[in-house]
Amino acid sequence: MQEYGYNLDQKTVKALSVLTPWRTAAAIALDWAVIAAAIAFSEWMQTVWALVLAWVVIGGRMHALGVLIHEFAHYRFVSDKKVSEWVGDILLAWPLFTFVDGYRKNHLAHHRYTNTEKDPDWRIKLGTRHFTFPQTWQYAIMNLLGYLVGISSYRDMKSLITRLSDDEGRSKTYQLKRFGFYVAMAFVFSLTGVWYEFAIYWLVPFFTFFLLFLYVRSVAEHFGSMDYDTELASSRTVYPYLWERAFFSPHNVNYHLDHHLYPSVPFYNAPKLHAALMADPEFAAGAHITRGYTTGLVRECLAPAPTKTAGAPQAPVGRPAPAQ
Repeated sequence: MQEYGYNLDQKTVKALSVLTPWRTAAAIALDWAVIAAAIAFSEWMQTVWALVLAWVVIGGRMHALGVLIHEFAHYRFVSDKKVSEWVGDILLAWPLFTFVDGYRKNHLAHHRYTNTEKDPDWRIKLGTRHFTFPQTWQYAIMNLLGYLVGISSYRDMKSLITRLSDDEGRSKTYQLKRFGFYVAMAFVFSLTGVWYEFAIYWLVPFFTFFLLFLYVRSVAEHFGSMDYDTELASSRTVYPYLWERAFFSPHNVNYHLDHHLYPSVPFYNAPKLHAALMADPEFAAGAHITRGYTTGLVRECLAPAPTKTAGAPQAPVGRPAPAQ
């Protein structure tokens, strides 16, 4: 894999990697507040269109919570790792039926062995039809519609459960606390009689729009008209339209190439990191940058791939990225 001389100086990286916990806390609070507002609006309106709108909004904020799990997997909240772990589990991961450390194990391997046979994300996607490009527009549409009826969601959940819910190595105490969380939630739901609301406002958007948004973002990061022979072209950064940020790229997750190069930088400094990298002509010339998830990404996923690594590419052995 070809390497580039775009390395930032350590002073810049260190400054961009400084943690500002209140910004992450504010992001968590805002995501949950939007979910609560969407539920309240739907309950107030009592119409089908308001319910569907709530599903879309809640699915988008679930995706945002998932992106913040990614931040906690990199310990990008506070320096106290125990505090970080419990906050991430209780407020983010457990509500989404996973846990931070399980995600971390998978994700750091992805960073270390990006787009190689040792990359668990790459290995499980390589050769599957929904991650083989180019795609026909007919299949692409049917695959996306499959999330709204559960077919594509079932397929993805099998993959996610395999990769992100491995309790091996977790202490019995931890497993009991995690189980206790779900028991406590079940008790509260029973006491307040909101099981129907839990199903309609949490499970439905989880198994439809959340997984749909997650799939689109997953494709955007490493698939569709990519050049796997160069480091800068094997991961994608997307410039999203304003409305796309709410659903496909919450919390600056669109700067994926930049994140792979410098994973120590928290999400709120990702735009500054990207600006610093773009100041390097070599990075600017070689980086795979796409405009729009619903425009540029769609064109790249439907267009014939420009290299011999098109379709289900052979994974090259690349330079391991730092796993922080």
